[in-house]
Amino acid sequence: MKLNAKQAESFVRSPDPAVRAVLLYGPDAGLRRERSAALLAKIVDDPADPFAVSELTGAQLAEDPARLADEAAALVFGGGRRFVRVRDAGDKATATVKDFLSGSPGDAFVVIEADDLPARSTLRKLFESDKAAAALACYHDDSRSLEAVVRSFFADAGLAIGRDAVAFLSAHLGGDRELTRRELEKVLLFKGAGTGEVTLQDVEICVGDSALLSLDDVALATGAGNLPALERAVARSFTEGNSPISLLRAAARHFQRIHAVAGAGGAVDDAMKRLRPPVFWKTAAAFKAQAEAWRPAQLARALERLLEAEAACKRTGAPAETLASRALLEIAANAPGRRRRAG
Repeated sequence: MKLNAKQAESFVRSPDPAVRAVLLYGPDAGLRRERSAALLAKIVDDPADPFAVSELTGAQLAEDPARLADEAAALVFGGGRRFVRVRDAGDKATATVKDFLSGSPGDAFVVIEADDLPARSTLRKLFESDKAAAALACYHDDSRSLEAVVRSFFADAGLAIGRDAVAFLSAHLGGDRELTRRELEKVLLFKGAGTGEVTLQDVEICVGDSALLSLDDVALATGAGNLPALERAVARSFTEGNSPISLLRAAARHFQRIHAVAGAGGAVDDAMKRLRPPVFWKTAAAFKAQAEAWRPAQLARALERLLEAEAACKRTGAPAETLASRALLEIAANAPGRRRRAG
């Protein structure tokens, strides 16, 4: 069966006992790992028990298709349900998984992890159509889902969080769920569980100098038309684990905020003060210069190019890093500030 985002979260919290296998697929590797770990904790009493948990790869299944059924049928010392995880799977595993679902012995719970799979994928179609299986897409968080992740994380720790702090974190996180949680844990460690409200100042202190702000460097360099700085920022962002789509979305958010300021009328400084989250003080001067330089038609073209690049990156097998880098460089090469300096 095919689960939407809301159904997927509910399933991870309480797996359907009739489901024998789950497919976790999509571009957010951190979210795949998070959901896999959450399912493991629900199925197995002791996730560290080597007799209750089996790890396989797609390559191992290709070499020995019977391995899945053998691992699933193995008994757990002391009783309980066995958990079988298959990493880096693809359509080559479809026939093997189909045989397992059709009646292999044992009550093991199987999790198949795969990269982004197109709608035509035979493995994805199998999980979406079989009543004993479930397909959970793992896509990058958008602003709405990321706000929910942030609020839920601090609520679980007994902390309230201010609206500005949520907005700031939502603007700087989201490229990978695992990376997002590491940054939230950094804020929690700084603030301490159950000690009041997390403020904008708290998150700026913790996240302000983090690797995630390399996304700001990408956006600012793109808007400024600074090609050397953009090349350095893009390389650094990829090295630090940011996805190509997260770079494109960071640039899009930046241009949307510039558009909000440039189109507000009146003084740019006053319009900037109304932005939520507020402009980070270290980059306020650069942001103001870009808001004064870019025109609405230019911003619209830049945003359209970013959307085209994101769609291209989502195609299976596409060279996402190359496509994202090319789009950012093209926008930067046509930035009004760059043309003015060149003149």
